[in-house]
Amino acid sequence: MLQSIVSAFQLAARAVRRNKLRALLTILGILIGVAAVVLVSALGSGAREDINQKVSSLGSNVLVVFFQPNQASGARKSQGSSLTEDDGRALVRESTSIAKVAPVLRAGSQLVYETRNWSTQVFGSTSDYFQVRAWNVVRGELWPDTPRDFSEKVAVIGASVATELFGSLDPIGRTIRIGRYPFRVIGVLEKKGQSPFMGQDQDDLVVIPLASFRKNISANNLVGSVDQLLVSATSEETVSRAEVQVDAILRQRHHIQDNSDPDFVIRTQSDLRETQDSIYAALSTLLLSVGLVSLGVGGIGIMNIMLVSVAERTREIGIRMAIGAKEGDILVQFLVEAVILAMIGGLGGTVLGVIAIAILRRVLEWPMTVQPGPLIVALATSMIIGVVFGFFPARRAARMDPIQALGRE
Repeated sequence: MLQSIVSAFQLAARAVRRNKLRALLTILGILIGVAAVVLVSALGSGAREDINQKVSSLGSNVLVVFFQPNQASGARKSQGSSLTEDDGRALVRESTSIAKVAPVLRAGSQLVYETRNWSTQVFGSTSDYFQVRAWNVVRGELWPDTPRDFSEKVAVIGASVATELFGSLDPIGRTIRIGRYPFRVIGVLEKKGQSPFMGQDQDDLVVIPLASFRKNISANNLVGSVDQLLVSATSEETVSRAEVQVDAILRQRHHIQDNSDPDFVIRTQSDLRETQDSIYAALSTLLLSVGLVSLGVGGIGIMNIMLVSVAERTREIGIRMAIGAKEGDILVQFLVEAVILAMIGGLGGTVLGVIAIAILRRVLEWPMTVQPGPLIVALATSMIIGVVFGFFPARRAARMDPIQALGRE
């Protein structure tokens, strides 16, 4: 039995070598399909790690409360948000699951240092902003806990802003102009990278005291109004309870009934993970569909080519049967030939997939991780395709009448 299998492999290998171009065209579909499957698996495993890192970079157990106009608040939308600093203080005071709340105002502005300028987002907040977001400085310092009316013109800048405005210079103690007003740089934040919000650069920002923002930057007409509240739950386990309490407290303060739409929306880190997961899942589904279609096309290609091969080698099959080859020997020979073609495509697709992963990870900085499990599955799948799509041509060859086969030219 072993000898017949070895002989079948030798005969199949010789047949593949005799028709190199045909073999190449046959394995192309398998190659593309396996490469796509390998890419999908790498994208999926890398995406999960990337999502966790990006969401964790937002801070510790963070909830973000945004203003969202409803029918009751829509008329005053042009005047600004209905969220206030007092809302933030009430959340800390009345909730048992909230550690800190940082009120936030933000606006786009032009920064200028000497002859350099840069457009970025300017955030006004309290010193709790850095604690909620678990964001430390790599140079300089943060402004200390201060009274709510602290309006000194100091700024803490992100790593990207430091690079664009100062290059290799030390920014600490230097004065930049935000809009029309001068601010002294007191700190540079550690690098966080891209945000889960549409891939924005988290390091491209400036943070200044909230009162200073109101006095020099803001055009908000509502006294005490803020754009958002950054909320830090006491622990990861209390995030869900904190979300419920935030909703209840703000509804009470804003006089909104339980059955009415609120004038705010709460986003948790779990929400962001789900959003990112859905994006990567859609991309993975697309790539996987391409891969499966290519594998199917490759399998059909193998079957067609093997049928042609059987037709061309009818006399050879008759001669083998005449000198004693059994149906099983012929079946195994052609089945092994189909498996060899599929395995060559599978190996080539695996190599192509790994190369594509390395290129995408290096050039586009896509989050991709190669795991051995999916590579083994891809190779096994290609072998199964060879068996499934090669069986019909192999059976046709094995069931030939040797007398009729010998009579064909």
